[in-house]
Amino acid sequence: MSTGAAAITHARVLKIALPIVLSNATVPLLAAVDTGVVGQLGDAVPIGAVAVGGITLTAIYWMFGFLRMGTTGLTANAVGAGQSHEVAALLTRALLIAFAAGLALIALQFPIFWAAFSLSPASAEVEALARQYMAIRIWSAPAAIAVYGITGWLIAQERTRAVLVVQLVMNGMNMGLDVLFVLGFDWGVPGVAVATFLSEWAGCLVGLWLCRAAFRVPAWRDWPRVFDRARLIRMAVVNRDILIRSLLLEIILVSFVYFGSDFGDVQLAANQVLTQFTFITAYAMDGFAFAAEAFVGQSLGRGDRAGLRRGAVMTSIWGFAICVVLALVFWIFGGAIVDLMAKSVPVRAAARDYLPWMVAAPILGCASWMFDGIFIGAARSRDMRNMMAISFVIYGLAVWALVPLFGNHGLWMALLISFVARGVTLGLRYPALEASAGSPAAGGQGG
Repeated sequence: MSTGAAAITHARVLKIALPIVLSNATVPLLAAVDTGVVGQLGDAVPIGAVAVGGITLTAIYWMFGFLRMGTTGLTANAVGAGQSHEVAALLTRALLIAFAAGLALIALQFPIFWAAFSLSPASAEVEALARQYMAIRIWSAPAAIAVYGITGWLIAQERTRAVLVVQLVMNGMNMGLDVLFVLGFDWGVPGVAVATFLSEWAGCLVGLWLCRAAFRVPAWRDWPRVFDRARLIRMAVVNRDILIRSLLLEIILVSFVYFGSDFGDVQLAANQVLTQFTFITAYAMDGFAFAAEAFVGQSLGRGDRAGLRRGAVMTSIWGFAICVVLALVFWIFGGAIVDLMAKSVPVRAAARDYLPWMVAAPILGCASWMFDGIFIGAARSRDMRNMMAISFVIYGLAVWALVPLFGNHGLWMALLISFVARGVTLGLRYPALEASAGSPAAGGQGG
């Protein structure tokens, strides 16, 4: 299970990054197929039901995304330190957390659904179908959350091809069953839910099969180690801090949408189109940020300061190069991309006015995305939490100061300022991270 201290080369960076980039490409494709098949039913209600039900469950599951990031950092540290027994035990801990969380969601589904629809403006018809959809999909919650832990565990060992296999199986099966159940069997919205339910369990089972080497050694069920109090506390602290950090980031992104609604429906729609540019950048950057997670975590576990720096620098070079390429693509083809995503002439015109911010976003956001990967790999969750809190406050002040002066342009300025703030604040903490390599506390400061 150990990758050793092999030299960090460009080829090794790309070997980790490219499968993640390909894996991410299947995510919007799946969303398009989900929408497309229910769109063939000739009614807006099924489309709305799948959208509302899907985004609600995705948001709930996303709260457990800390399991992916926390598992990556801790596992990479253990891999670098040559602690093969701890690597196996970490997989067991992640799976136990995932299955417990999934079962809790199933048990609490009725109050969860009630709370979700209390906040949703959906019509009665959309809500009724969305409830059917969610009532089916919720039964794959343990599998969906387990995939987070499995993915983090695999990334820590640079096994991103295995991550790609899991995603291809899960999303490919989902798309195929969508077509079969909805268009072939005429199951409608429940058919989309059943397709997702089956594919999420299939993805989980394939992931477990790809982790089978861990289950061939007794360490995965070494219960005194698995339930060791100190290790459990460390994992809980890391996951808690990452959850707080992620919630603050989500508040920034959601508030951006809400603030944008003050400028009218056309501008709100234009902002929604434009945010896809930042999602494209984030998907492309994930591969190199994940490579940083693996290299930094393993180097910190070995106490290899030079390797840590090389891993951070090499992946960041590639990340910056990708951001420059994307900025150029958005500059040259931004208008065509807007036209592809929006048919409304007023929305197209409004979106084009803000394309310069889309060109700037990859460059200004590059450091924040890469430092996220570096600090996740080092399991420096307290720094991530605290620097995000500072960035959150800076974003709020920027909105307060800039939106009254510049309107929607001020809102985009505030969002990009939050990206810069996260990159700068984490960058200021990087020397301490690097200095910790080789120290007894390397890889995991607490809360």
